[in-house]
Amino acid sequence: MKEDIVSMCIKTLKKKQRAFTMVELLVGIAIVAILAAVALPSLKTFTVSMRVDNEISELHRLLLIARNTSVNSGQDVVVCPIVNGSCTDDWSQEVSVFIDFNQNNDFDIADDEIIRVKSAISSSNDQFQYSNGAFLTYNSLGNLPINNNESTFSYCPYGYTDASRGIIVAVSGRAYISEDSDGDGVDEDRNNVNITCP
Repeated sequence: MKEDIVSMCIKTLKKKQRAFTMVELLVGIAIVAILAAVALPSLKTFTVSMRVDNEISELHRLLLIARNTSVNSGQDVVVCPIVNGSCTDDWSQEVSVFIDFNQNNDFDIADDEIIRVKSAISSSNDQFQYSNGAFLTYNSLGNLPINNNESTFSYCPYGYTDASRGIIVAVSGRAYISEDSDGDGVDEDRNNVNITCP
């Protein structure tokens, strides 16, 4: 009886030690390859979408800080990319918020005060543009100057134009993040015009 139990245990152990056959291994590899081929494009799109959302959110926070600073300080506050001490229209660079004490819409080291700096965009191939040129100024009431119209910041990731997003700044100074209002998968501004980078 003991010998029967021992032989059954030995047979059970032998069955558990069985390895994969070559066919089973190849089928497993094929399944993993198919799943990877399906998942990788979605992962790339997700990564691009997250990069765009991060840049837009960071700029939106920067605009909120600029507007609040203008109201609290009672001074003009400028948002612009500063290169070699001057505002430039290359918005892919670092973007600075500063109190413009002399109201010349340009950064003067001796006179103006930097409040916050946003780092340059992470992808050199992406486009980041502002419809009104080299700077955005908030007056002491937190509004845009009288001669300004509603303006738009646009962020367009390279090769993924449908993932473009923007921030619309109204004359009142309020900043609105673009939305896909018509359900076509592309963000629009408040006039239902697709966000693009010409």
